[in-house]
Parts: sequence; C-alpha cells; structure tokens
Amino acid sequence: MDSHKLKVFCAVVQVRSFSEAAKLLNLSQPAVSLQIRALEQTCQAVLFDRSSRALKLTPTGELVHRYARQILALHAEMDAEVNALAGQIKEELSIGASTTSGNYLLPHVIVAFRKLHPKVKIDLKVGNTKEVVRLLTAGDIALGIVEGDVSREGVTVETLVPDELVLIMAPEHPWATRRAIPVADLIGEQVIFREPGSGTRQIVEKRLHERHLSVEDLKVSMVLGNTEAIKTAVEQGMGVAIVSAWAVRKEVKQGTIHAARFSDIRFDREFSLIHFRPHARTRGVAAFLDFVKQFPFSASER
Repeated sequence: MDSHKLKVFCAVVQVRSFSEAAKLLNLSQPAVSLQIRALEQTCQAVLFDRSSRALKLTPTGELVHRYARQILALHAEMDAEVNALAGQIKEELSIGASTTSGNYLLPHVIVAFRKLHPKVKIDLKVGNTKEVVRLLTAGDIALGIVEGDVSREGVTVETLVPDELVLIMAPEHPWATRRAIPVADLIGEQVIFREPGSGTRQIVEKRLHERHLSVEDLKVSMVLGNTEAIKTAVEQGMGVAIVSAWAVRKEVKQGTIHAARFSDIRFDREFSLIHFRPHARTRGVAAFLDFVKQFPFSASER
C-alpha cells in the first residue's frame, strides 16, 4: 500500500479537516481529496463519515488508521536503520512543545541540533501543555517539552530547566518603579490571563490557591491564547500579567515592558521533557533527547 496515501490519511485524521491537512502537508486540497479517494478505492470501503459537520472516521476508517500509523512507524524505523548503516541520522522527528518552551527555548536547541544532524527534519507542534500531552499519548509526537503538571500513566517526565514566572506591566504603570510586589496587590488590578489548559495558568492558579486566592478574586480583563498576545496587551497598558521570565527577556532589556517579582510568593516551576516507550525510540529521538538534556541553558541566555 502506498505510504504517501497513508501519510495523507493520517494527517486528515490528526487535524480533522481536509483543508488543514493540505496546509500541513503543503498540498492542495484537491490533491488531499484525491489521495483519500484512492485509499478508499484500495480498501474498497468508506473511511470517513461525511454526513455530519465534524469529520469522523467510520469503523473501517478506525481500523485503517490504527494500521496506517503502525506501517508509517515501521517505514520510519526502517529508514533510520538503513541510514544507521551509513553512519548518519536521517529521519523526520515530531516534537511537541508548550507555547513558552516552543517559542522561547526550543528554537535555539533545534538550530544547534540540526547543525550536528542536518539530515534530521524536525516538525515542531506548539500548543498548550494539555494539547502536547494529548499529542504524545496519541502517538503524533515522539516527545514533548512542557511546563505545568503532567500526570498520565506510562508517560515519563524529566526536569529539563528551571523557570520563574514574573509580573509584567507597561513602563508607565505605577508599579514600574517597584522590584517586588505583594501578591494581594493584584486584587483590584486589571489582570490578563492565559487560557485554561496552559502550563502557565496551571502554576498561577496553584500558587494563588496557596495564598487562599483564586482567579475569581481578580479582575480578569482578558484571556488570551498565547504569550505574544499578552505581551502586546501589556505594552498597550491593558493590564498586568504573569508570564515566564524567558518570554520577556528581550522586552525587559529594551525597556518596553517592566518585570517584577512578588515579595511574598515565588512562581517557580520547571520545563519538563515528556516521553515514553524507550524501546521504541529511533536514533533521531534518542539523539535529540541526549542533546536537549545537555544543552547549555544558562542564566546569560535569559
């Protein structure tokens, strides 16, 4: 069976959309539809239930999807073994990353890794911590880097690098001259939050709870889905926010954002590696895991 058709099929299943799969694979939507029809003809069965608004697999589609993923995994394993005989790593490596690590940590790691292994193609999927865990358990990524709590059976969690959340505000904000602020002062301020499911929001809610506070006690002016949007809103004076120190190092240096710590609470956390099934790792996955664990994340990079 043509592995290209299986790859297109699995992409459609992953994003539940022909048009989004076309973007993901850099194909036209008609080309994706053609590959799916050809696969259905080969299987002599309908694989997708197109009668409802949401794209769903038929029972036969579920069966084909299960085997398609196994076939594609075996192809990747075969390619890795063949290239191993030639003394090189050549494979596609899918990595998931939560928003903060995906935008501010991993780009440096990936650039350095590909200098050593130029034939490794890396597909980086960025989402919140909950989404990355879902991708890992579904087998759509080989490993993930997240912040926040992960408790899923069979998933290995390893601490990678520490992080600290800081309170950010516009330079014109009355607090911009202060280095430390009591957490209770947040009450009455316009606060901007990340969406539920993000690692940043998890740790903020946990630490507030330790001080007998909750999100409901605060004036939440906005809930935004990524840190870049939050930084823009803060720069425009729309409120204060709690974000990773890694995410605002450039803006703090340029003076467009002021960052302060809390005087009575520490918002410390770690970025963590999540992965499973060591016996199923390809050489590329193993090499990247070793590389990222030894990467020189230093205070100077902040």
